[in-house]
Amino acid sequence: MQNTTSHVSYFILGAYVDIGNIKYLYFLITILLYMVIFLVNTSLIVLISINRSLHEPMYILLCSLFVNELYGSTSLFPFLLIQTLSDVHTISVSFCFLQIFMVYSYANIEFCILAIMSYDRYLAICCPLQYNTYMTLKKVFMLVAAAWLYSFMKMLVLLSLNIPLTLCGNILKNFYCQNYLIVKLACSNTKVNNIYGLFGIVITVLVPLLPILFSYIKILQICFSGSNQTRQKAVSTCTPQLASLMNFTFGCCFEILQTRFDMTHVPRVLRIILSLYFLIIQPLMNPFMYGLQMSKIRKTFLFYYKMMSSQRDAVKV
Repeated sequence: MQNTTSHVSYFILGAYVDIGNIKYLYFLITILLYMVIFLVNTSLIVLISINRSLHEPMYILLCSLFVNELYGSTSLFPFLLIQTLSDVHTISVSFCFLQIFMVYSYANIEFCILAIMSYDRYLAICCPLQYNTYMTLKKVFMLVAAAWLYSFMKMLVLLSLNIPLTLCGNILKNFYCQNYLIVKLACSNTKVNNIYGLFGIVITVLVPLLPILFSYIKILQICFSGSNQTRQKAVSTCTPQLASLMNFTFGCCFEILQTRFDMTHVPRVLRIILSLYFLIIQPLMNPFMYGLQMSKIRKTFLFYYKMMSSQRDAVKV
């Protein structure tokens, strides 16, 4: 183990413990979860891509959200599978920074896409006559591209501040790499890193929440003053978005608190679950929630399912 050196070549992940042969059960559960996440998100991406009736702003945003779920889960699951079976829980410095880039950009993109989706719903419900003018497919693609590019650039700045740090240790007390845990290992001046880290949290979480809160407050006002049809439309389209937002915000907030404050009083099993929560539950929950709640996606999926079933029966005959 490297204790005091400025040339750390790997990190030790101190959250893993020897669990004996039960690790094979955990491996099986993990790979099943990843397969389900990959299958359902990929299915919805393909469904939206090939069906012209779903080439609308809301569904293009959903497609981007599902792509991001694949991106975020891929930043964790393959690594988690390797670590579950391994007896030595280490990660190279370069791969550690790559994982930080992917996990943090995933979170940033998620909040940005949810903010754009809330604005889309605000226009659709509160300004239906101007919706097609303000929310064209071209504008949607530009907003999605801007969200991804902005998130990647933000993470590159973060890494450019952290990579040159002189480290005096190499033990990370977590299941995967986190930015602040590496900053805490530094024996050089980290004032700029801490300031940018706090600034990054604010603009990642709080800034997207402002348009989200504005949009849903306006939507609620319309719901209370509008017709039953307007209320039903608002509930059917906004419920999955609000549930997704609250779920993801909860997971991210706990992970931020866990890295910056002493959480040893929280039971270890609960800390493990909540530490991985936003990288597992969000990619798993979103496709099922949107697929079941959004009637147009559900009907399109059933149509293709029945068509494939009838073709399969015709081949058998």
